[in-house]
Amino acid sequence: MLIRKGTDIKSSDITDEPCYLRRREFIQLATGAMIGALAAGTAEAQTPLPNIAKHTVTTDEKVNSFQEITSYNNYYEFGIGKNDPQRYAGKLTTSPWTVKIDGACAKPADYHLEDLIKPFELEERIYRHRCVEAWSIVVPWIGFSFSNLVKLVEPTPKAQFVAFQSYFDARQMPQAKYAGIDFPYVEGLRMDEAMNPLALLGVGMYGETLPNQDGAPVRMVLPWKYGFKSVKSLVKIKFQEKMPPTTWNRLASNEYGFYANVNPTVDHPRWSQAKERRLGEVFKRTTLMFNGYGDQVAGMYSGMDLKKNY
Repeated sequence: MLIRKGTDIKSSDITDEPCYLRRREFIQLATGAMIGALAAGTAEAQTPLPNIAKHTVTTDEKVNSFQEITSYNNYYEFGIGKNDPQRYAGKLTTSPWTVKIDGACAKPADYHLEDLIKPFELEERIYRHRCVEAWSIVVPWIGFSFSNLVKLVEPTPKAQFVAFQSYFDARQMPQAKYAGIDFPYVEGLRMDEAMNPLALLGVGMYGETLPNQDGAPVRMVLPWKYGFKSVKSLVKIKFQEKMPPTTWNRLASNEYGFYANVNPTVDHPRWSQAKERRLGEVFKRTTLMFNGYGDQVAGMYSGMDLKKNY
């Protein structure tokens, strides 16, 4: 795995050139407008994000195009077809947006999105991702380490896990009734996973605010886990002592475990996880353990049976 510091690369190397140029023009004209832009992103028109502090590359693989990432999605609240989210997610109202943080922490509150992100510098990170359905992508996300938010709200010693909940409104998401799963969508992490520097609270990609179909206006990004762990459109974060329920584990525990670490040696009951197909490519490639991020995350699972704890 290749890891390079931001000083070794140019933004134009890691972002599609049109987005890069638009972002630079916006910075010159509208520096300081970041907070309003984050709260107002929509599926139809994203807003460039100025003042991105640094750039981190965790893979030297080619970044997928913006069109590929926004037209092939899993977001069952907007339909089960891969292009359904692009078609229907425009109905989602993303401003104003509030995230409720509670449970075992010193600073529980209902945080407006702009207040939640204001204390932190945004950075662009290129992560590769692996979907449990055997396709993969490479995305330049914008956000900050979730650990920064954890430190801000000061969890108590009782906090061993973090539970997440997505937004759900049947009026804005009528396609959800065909999904066959319970909503709102819920997920969770162990506390040490949440504190890992790779765990990103994402608010944008490709230099702009998140499109609705990709989890606007704020989502989790966990590159060493299968994609369904990276919960979209966050509205609740709870620190708790017990392991939280998760949507897919609750629906089919024989297929989807709590940890959901990318592990090519553990097949899904209905298909192999040994190979994957990158969007835009014809031939399959070998799936990497922890999606190639073992140096950063393997220590958290030392001594665990990763076939049992899938």
